Amino acid sequence: MRRTALLALVLAALSGPARAHEVGAHEVGADEVGPWAGGTTAPAERSEVAVAEIDGRAYVIGDYNGATEILIYDLAGDSWRKGAAFPYPVHHAMAAGMGGKIYVFGGYINGWNAVANVFAYDPKTDSWTPRTAMPGPQAAGGAARLGDRIHVVGGSLSGRGNTPAHAVYDPATDRWSTAAPLPTPRDHLAVQAIGGRIVAAGGRRDGDPGQNLTATQVYDPGTDRWSEAAPLPTARSGSASAVLGREVYVIGGESREKTFDAVEAFDPDRDVWRALARLPTARHGFGAVSFAGRIYTLVGSPRPGGDRSGTVEVLTPADEMGTPPGRTPDKADR
Repeated sequence: MRRTALLALVLAALSGPARAHEVGAHEVGADEVGPWAGGTTAPAERSEVAVAEIDGRAYVIGDYNGATEILIYDLAGDSWRKGAAFPYPVHHAMAAGMGGKIYVFGGYINGWNAVANVFAYDPKTDSWTPRTAMPGPQAAGGAARLGDRIHVVGGSLSGRGNTPAHAVYDPATDRWSTAAPLPTPRDHLAVQAIGGRIVAAGGRRDGDPGQNLTATQVYDPGTDRWSEAAPLPTARSGSASAVLGREVYVIGGESREKTFDAVEAFDPDRDVWRALARLPTARHGFGAVSFAGRIYTLVGSPRPGGDRSGTVEVLTPADEMGTPPGRTPDKADR
C-alpha cells in the first residue's frame, strides 16, 4: 500500500501542475490559479459595463451606479487613464471596436428603459459622436465585429422580456440591416465572432438569474442561419467573453445565489467545450478582451446583483489543453 501511494506521489510530481481544469477529473482550487495573474486595479470601480478593444487599449463604458467617465486601460503598459464622459449614464450597453473607433449600442437609461441609441468614440479627439440608432431598443445583449460589420444580438427590452433581435451595423455608411433572429431569445449572453461566424452562448430569460441557460448557437452569415451547438457546460449569465486562437472563452457570471469562477472555452470547428483554470475573483457584469496571447478581465461585481470592483485579472492559457466536459482526451486534444 505504501509503495503504491509513493508511486502515485512520484508520478504526480513528474507530471507537474494541472494544465487545465478537467471536469470530473481535477477541481482547480482557490489557491491554484495557474495561468492567472493580477493587473493594475482600475482607477474607479464599475459593473454592468460595455468593454471593447482597439489598438492595444481596452475601453470600459457605463456603470450600474451611473458613472459616465470612461476608463481606458493600456494592455501592454498595464496602466489606466480616464476619457471623455459618455453622453449620459448607461448600463448594460454593448460595444465593439472597429476602424479606430469604439461603437456603443443601446443599454438601459433612467433605471431599466432600453434605448436604441448609438455613439462612436474617437480616441484621437477623446470625443463622442451620435450615430444612426438601431432598428429597435436593445440592452444586455452582445455586440461583435464580423468582417466590416458589427452584429448586435439578443438582449432585453425595457424592464423584463427578451428580444431575438439581430441587427447589423455598417460603420462606413452608418446604416443598419437585420439578420436572422436569435433562436433562443435571452439577455446577459456572451456574443463573439470567430472564424467568420457569430457564437452566442449562455445568458438568461427575462433578466432573471434564476433562469440561466446553457444554449449555444452559431450564426453563419453565408446562409443567414443559426445552428445549435454543444451547450455551455455551466449555465450562467452576465459572463465576460473573448476570442483567443480557435476558441471563444466564457468567463465568470452569476446566478441568484452566487457569482461564478468558471472559465470554459468553445471550439466551434469541433463543437466542443473545455474547462480551464478558474477565475481568481468570481464576478459578473464585467468585460474581457484578448491581446498578445492573453485574456484581460476588467472590473465587475463580485456578488450577485449590485456591487462593483476595479479588479483586473489576466489569463495566459498558451499551453493549456483541457478535456472537453464529458469527453475523454484524444489525439486532437493533446
